[in-house]
Amino acid sequence: MKTQIKNLAEELFDKTRERRRHLHRNPELSYKEEQTATYIASVLKDIGIPHQSGIGGHGITAIIQGELGLGRTLALRADMDALPIHEQNEHNYCSQNSGVMHACGHDVHTAVLLGVAEMLWRLRKNFSGTIKLIFQPAEEKMPGGASLMIADGVLKNPQPQAILGEHVHPELDAGMVGFKPGMFMASADELYLSIRGRGGHAAMPHTLVDTVYLAAQIINGMQQIVSRRANPIVPTVLSFGKIHSEGGATNVIPEQVYIEGTLRTMDENWREEVHELLHQISSDLARAFGGSCELKIVKGYPPLVNDEKLTRFFMQSARDFLGEDKVVELPMRMGAEDFAYYARELPACFYRLGTGGPNKDFRSPLHTPTFDINERSLLTGLGLMCWLSIQYLENKP
Repeated sequence: MKTQIKNLAEELFDKTRERRRHLHRNPELSYKEEQTATYIASVLKDIGIPHQSGIGGHGITAIIQGELGLGRTLALRADMDALPIHEQNEHNYCSQNSGVMHACGHDVHTAVLLGVAEMLWRLRKNFSGTIKLIFQPAEEKMPGGASLMIADGVLKNPQPQAILGEHVHPELDAGMVGFKPGMFMASADELYLSIRGRGGHAAMPHTLVDTVYLAAQIINGMQQIVSRRANPIVPTVLSFGKIHSEGGATNVIPEQVYIEGTLRTMDENWREEVHELLHQISSDLARAFGGSCELKIVKGYPPLVNDEKLTRFFMQSARDFLGEDKVVELPMRMGAEDFAYYARELPACFYRLGTGGPNKDFRSPLHTPTFDINERSLLTGLGLMCWLSIQYLENKP
């Protein structure tokens, strides 16, 4: 079976590369993936795989039933949305939608899953059990397509016993993969602060409430949560990426200042405590200097926890398929992923697919306008996900 899968991956490599390039040329933003979904559905139809569309928005699901018996069910997930980034690469497959780009590799995830679907469809006479394909919209924007598809019943009829997903990783060479059993990625909350005071002439500070000064004090005060209130062994990140005002000039203090930021952590109880501290500190500091502050916290994705036993099973299976030197254990990451919602519902494994090239090529980070992949990584993506799927169905972790 291993040789058969590797040969199938080689056979479908060119087709998968063209599918990836088509998706890369035609990116669509979160919740707007109508044409992407239409394309995915057309590919599944051409292969002959029955599918359902319109799940949780533009989501698609499909079932591949092994013909050797019922067995267990494994879900495979790929996301399909792009980012509001203007691409700066110079390839014939660059984005044709100005200001929209697949800068996080979701085109890769989707193309690989389509290829794996075709492989498993051809191999269905050789295995028992069920594969459920999940093509998910809106990973990049809250509330996240995963939560919407789950609410729409994607994990029912049939109910998977486990779920597997991958993500591109430019820090690893193509041909390599990385796994992290247990806690892997952080929660993500959005912070929106509105600071109000009495504006006026900057040369007469005694007559006004300086909202810009208040903003600085609130940012500094909130950062003390990380440095002085957080347990040092619990990863916590508090960052502010945007600050602006209505009005204001070199000699004008504005009446309102707005701040936007993000909170990341790995512990749900501590996460809730930080929310309370953020409200308390921002309100108390603003009031102490004669102003006011309204804080809105948009609670985002939970921490992503890979099932320990399942992930170690897949790690060993990956070593068997790729070789010992091609599989590494990764550290925790403070990025967030809505795959975490699936991981709260059933045992899950989310792993990283190396996409870097030789001589440090293809190393632009995710979410940048020059991100691209070494397309040989598609070959690894195809073979490995197909192999892991069949290993799970045939060997109970």
